[in-house]
Amino acid sequence: MTTDSLRSGPGANGRTSGDRARLPVREHLPACGPAAASGVPVLDVVVPVYNEEKDLRPCVLRLHDHLSRTFPYAFRITVADNASTDSTPAVAAALAAELRGVRYVRLEEKGRGRALRTVWSESDAPVLAYMDVDLSTDLNALLPLVAPLISGHSDLAIGSRLARSARVVRGSKREFISRAYNLILRSSLAAGFSDAQCGFKAVRSEVAERLLPMVEDSGWFFDTELLVLAERAGLRIHEVPVDWVDDPDSTVHIVRTATEDLKGVWRVGRALAVGALPLDRLARPFGDDPRDRALTGVERGLARQLVGFCVVGVLSTLLYLALYSLFRLGVGPQLANGGALLVSAVANTAANRRLTFGVRGRDGAVRHQAQGLVVFAIGLALTSGSLAALGAATGSPSHSTELAVLITANLAATVLRFLLLRAWVFPARACPEPEPEPDSDSDSEDVR
Repeated sequence: MTTDSLRSGPGANGRTSGDRARLPVREHLPACGPAAASGVPVLDVVVPVYNEEKDLRPCVLRLHDHLSRTFPYAFRITVADNASTDSTPAVAAALAAELRGVRYVRLEEKGRGRALRTVWSESDAPVLAYMDVDLSTDLNALLPLVAPLISGHSDLAIGSRLARSARVVRGSKREFISRAYNLILRSSLAAGFSDAQCGFKAVRSEVAERLLPMVEDSGWFFDTELLVLAERAGLRIHEVPVDWVDDPDSTVHIVRTATEDLKGVWRVGRALAVGALPLDRLARPFGDDPRDRALTGVERGLARQLVGFCVVGVLSTLLYLALYSLFRLGVGPQLANGGALLVSAVANTAANRRLTFGVRGRDGAVRHQAQGLVVFAIGLALTSGSLAALGAATGSPSHSTELAVLITANLAATVLRFLLLRAWVFPARACPEPEPEPDSDSDSEDVR
């Protein structure tokens, strides 16, 4: 499969039936089983390289030794050569022949993102990771990096040099560039992760399968784009504070890389702004999200109900004040208050019934209005009592003073009104148990 075909995905609009299918539930990967017995590793660590004939061998030897001693699952190390022109291919081939669990992949085009996309797309391991060849990151962070993915807790994991407990040794120039870049990401793309550039990341294979076709960059911005899309889609990103020592012999061109990163930020930001990215393919993709469960005895939607209640309350208060001012032209304050409250209470109950508590249809509408009138009576008692107290205290209060007292009384009754509506008028209904999804095999038999 070519990179272009991966990027194009299943369709221009991203709405095929395959895209809508949920990803499998995240489960703890077994330490042993059919996959392990057949030689399929749990972890595939990719080391992308370009002209690294000097550092490649000590890097792979050290990484292989560390995994052999400390990693409790089967693993593989994949050296991804980005069109090196020195003796890197010969060194990589020798390592693959010498060490069990090491393989070598050759690409004829440069680009770290291109190398990761190619290897990750073809890997059979359920957890995919990568690290830079200089091994600036302490390898003791590798198991904490991939553990949340193996356990099924998270979708992606990244090492962070900017976390509070990270221990980093590097020059002021690189420190400034790294922090400035992450500040740009937070301000322009609303990124919540702390370190997009650290060459120490991992992802579950089924997540990579969905994400990779959407990532356009094939260079250094690949990491950032992958993380931004994952975060916008609601996937869980785990961060691990790392110990990191700068490599003074690094061949990364800082200015050119920064320029390409800024171009990538602009491209992704524009795509997000116009809705050009089909993030609906990734939003809530797993079947184990507790927010998707229908549970009995668990109250849900409190935040949404509060917002709806406040909106309806503001509108009904405006209606009440307008009616009171209108009625006050012909009658006294008590009658004006009672008439305005009665009309606005009926409208308030009807609006809360549909908009705040999501009750549809005519069933129970009369009972709800009757209960709403009881709530109205409480509000009437509070506001009328306030007006009576104001009249006794001042004799002939001004119209503006009356309105101020009424607003205060209504605000005092708001909390009690919401609690009565939620607990008595529109109590939370028990959610029915979700019906089991029909088995595909049985459906096929029924059709036949």
